[in-house]
Amino acid sequence: MTGPLALDPARSALVLVDLMDRIVALPLEPRKGTEVLAAAEKLAAAFRAVGAPVVLVRVERPGIPDQPPGSGLVPGLARHGDIEIVKRTIGAFQGTDLDARLRELGVTTLAFGGIATNLGVESTARAALDLGYDLVFVEDAMAAFTAAEHEASARLDFPRLGTVATVDQVRFVAG
Repeated sequence: MTGPLALDPARSALVLVDLMDRIVALPLEPRKGTEVLAAAEKLAAAFRAVGAPVVLVRVERPGIPDQPPGSGLVPGLARHGDIEIVKRTIGAFQGTDLDARLRELGVTTLAFGGIATNLGVESTARAALDLGYDLVFVEDAMAAFTAAEHEASARLDFPRLGTVATVDQVRFVAG
């Protein structure tokens, strides 16, 4: 995509996947976790400023009483009014109330960012597409374990599933 992307804030939500201390700290490509986090925070601020929902997804390992250190969201990421989803599978829809909460808000378009591009982000996006949502992939708000994995999702898969954009291309218009 080369120009701005106009999203209706009344029908759109931002979904940020697995921005947790222990995941942001991993060696990632094509950008560091801290760069993904900075881009995600910029996006979240833009969505909040127009009253659009921000969904923060984090993973918990099933069947263990204590989660590994760093399993919470990065401190300071969550704001009052954000939706926090705890997933126990690779994607954020299976076994959670995410779809019901989004539908209750009238959301039809989801913009994605997070880690890892080809795992949690792509799995959640594929389920969202199956549920009928329109998808936007904010490529510079994502990273994976290798550049090749990120590129395969961002350049091959995502354009077939929705619109690929950058943080700076995301804009809002009245519906």
